[in-house]
Amino acid sequence: MTQPSLPVIDSDAQNEPWRNELGARLQPGEAVLAWLEVDLDAKLHFTQGWVLVTDRRLLARMPGQKDWQEWAIQPGLSLHHADHAGVGTLELQDSGRLLASWRYTLGYNPAALRLIDQFHAQRDLSASGRAGQLDLDAEAVCPTCKAPLPPDDDQCPQCSRDLETPPSTWALLRLWRFARPYRFQLLAGFLLTLLSTAATLVPPYLTMPLMDNVLIPYQNGLPIDYDRVKLYLAGLLGAALVAWSLGWARTYLLARVSERIGADLRTTTYEHLLRLSLEYFGGKRTGDLMARIGSESDRICVFLSLHLLDFATDVLMIVMTAAILISINPWLALVTLVPLPFIAWMIHLVRDRLRHGFEKIDRIWSEITNVLADTIPGIRVVKAFAQEKREVERFREANRHNLAINDRVNAVWSLFTPTVTLLTEIGLLVVWIFGIWQVSHKAITVGVLVAFLTYISRFYTRLDSMSRIVSVTQKAAAGAKRIFDILDHVSSVPEPTRPVHLERVEGAIELRDLGFRYGNRAVIRGLNLSIAPGEMIGLVGHSGSGKSTLVNLICRFYDVSEGAIRLDGVDIRSLPVSEFRSHIGLVLQEPFLFFGTIAENIAYGKPGASREEIIAAARAAHAHEFILRLPHGYDSLVGERGQALSGGERQRISIARALLINPRILIMDEATSSVDTTTEKEIQKALDNLVQGRTTIAIAHRLSTLRKADRLVVMDRGQIVEVGNHDELLAREGAYYKLYQAQARNVDADADLTSADAVNVQ
Repeated sequence: MTQPSLPVIDSDAQNEPWRNELGARLQPGEAVLAWLEVDLDAKLHFTQGWVLVTDRRLLARMPGQKDWQEWAIQPGLSLHHADHAGVGTLELQDSGRLLASWRYTLGYNPAALRLIDQFHAQRDLSASGRAGQLDLDAEAVCPTCKAPLPPDDDQCPQCSRDLETPPSTWALLRLWRFARPYRFQLLAGFLLTLLSTAATLVPPYLTMPLMDNVLIPYQNGLPIDYDRVKLYLAGLLGAALVAWSLGWARTYLLARVSERIGADLRTTTYEHLLRLSLEYFGGKRTGDLMARIGSESDRICVFLSLHLLDFATDVLMIVMTAAILISINPWLALVTLVPLPFIAWMIHLVRDRLRHGFEKIDRIWSEITNVLADTIPGIRVVKAFAQEKREVERFREANRHNLAINDRVNAVWSLFTPTVTLLTEIGLLVVWIFGIWQVSHKAITVGVLVAFLTYISRFYTRLDSMSRIVSVTQKAAAGAKRIFDILDHVSSVPEPTRPVHLERVEGAIELRDLGFRYGNRAVIRGLNLSIAPGEMIGLVGHSGSGKSTLVNLICRFYDVSEGAIRLDGVDIRSLPVSEFRSHIGLVLQEPFLFFGTIAENIAYGKPGASREEIIAAARAAHAHEFILRLPHGYDSLVGERGQALSGGERQRISIARALLINPRILIMDEATSSVDTTTEKEIQKALDNLVQGRTTIAIAHRLSTLRKADRLVVMDRGQIVEVGNHDELLAREGAYYKLYQAQARNVDADADLTSADAVNVQ
């Protein structure tokens, strides 16, 4: 009697909660291929639901409901995916007719994409009459996020935050790009190294005749030839002086060159970093970038100025010493070189371990720097919430991690170095044994053996030094790779290959069929808008509607995914980036001030501005009066990020900064949302001076501040839903009317609370 076939459930699904809920609904032999947890209901409230694809059906339990629905997989059915503002939508359609829809947060997006792929694959199989289960082994899934894994790879690209290739010593060769301008100085340094090394090899060679022709004959009863002794000693002194002078010149020259190479490396990396788009900085930590440009470039500079010089000297010393040894006695030289293969094998064995270990150390050290970069600028928040212990624990944890990685690397390195020393000592012992045997058979003289041992000691010293350089070389290679990771990154906002230069900017802006995505999340879609020169546009809408993103696109902090933005009829991607942005004045919700004087901050966009121009801009921004009340007026220091000033004072300085460059286009992003009513009035007066005669795009939290705008643009889910002035939009009673009414109710509620508080006080 045949056994009935049981439902087939993928091993990764054995512990999924839906397995118990689905129960006996799975048919015999039916295989679950993909599943998606949907965690939002129709009103975007958090709750749990499931959508599953089998080799026969689509099964779903709506969020907040108990009953399961099912649809047979057949031609005509299709699943469609969309996302906006952190919410994904999955729709089941039949010939354009909506059958069902589900919503979820974007953390489940990889699982949704996999479910769609499996559904359409089964539908196509069904249409071809070859229904059956897909080979899940060919497309494994991540047990954490359920995203498809690449073939022959057990590392999930969704979950893994670091897929960088391991560092290679060859990365150091790329530094030739920075060394090339100093190639003649480097050649001179190499020649000095060659000559100084040769000079250091002269004294051991003079010990042979000194032993054989002076000291040994003297022991045998012959008188000392003082003239010959003076000649040998003069040779030893002369060789020492020549070696010292050449060594000093070599070290000084190469140290200067390496410092300049390091300085060029830092400058080039920083310059390239500033050219990258905001998209790059969004995924990086400040401390990590600081560590790369600072400590990593310094480590490379030390490697070039000290360790590489020592390595070159070691190589020359070993090669020249080997040549001298072979010329003196080939058999004894052969015995001397016995430990070399073993040392070379050990270097190869530990090199990769050290390389990976040092890169991990660099990353963990960046984490320590990140903690400092987070905590020190935010020290007021740390103290306000009494989180000193928490931040200390964060630092302690990063430090512990750094210590653990260093311990693992040191465990390898501590074994390697003494082993090399042991091999060299054994090699020296072998030379003694073989040398004494040859002296006893009168194959060599005692002077030759002494000279040989002197050379051998230097040979093995250099060999030991070369083995130690493995560590610093791998550290420098890891640092070079982390720097070239920045230099190899291409900006997503590139400079045009054939730039167009506008002789005069009028300020007409046209947005045509605009679309933009953050990764796989659509933020702007199908947006069209024309702004006349000198017109003031107010952008309003709920949080997440795409207002700030639109402003970022107009400033070209990001490039559009679809469509185009035109300035005076010219695509802004055809304009040089710096030239285009020089026509834009930006006033942000949280103004950023640099450490320096007030005058320097106002003149940031125009460093050559005169004091009269700075004062005129400050007067127009209604900042002149409070600046004069400061101890040093315009020369007063604002402190780190302007902490010495109030929020309203910082905002007025940022307005003065925008006024000074006299831009044709003005962008204001929530410029008055974070200040009190009195300060807002002062800032509003400054803004009135700022917007005159300029194309202005303003985002404001308080709708009342946009009444002076020529047009209001209402956005929702990345699209424009209404356009008109304040009165027109209120009369339509549409999206703007609802926003205005909601804000008016909040204002009335605040007023009632204020009145109640006043009564209670009385």
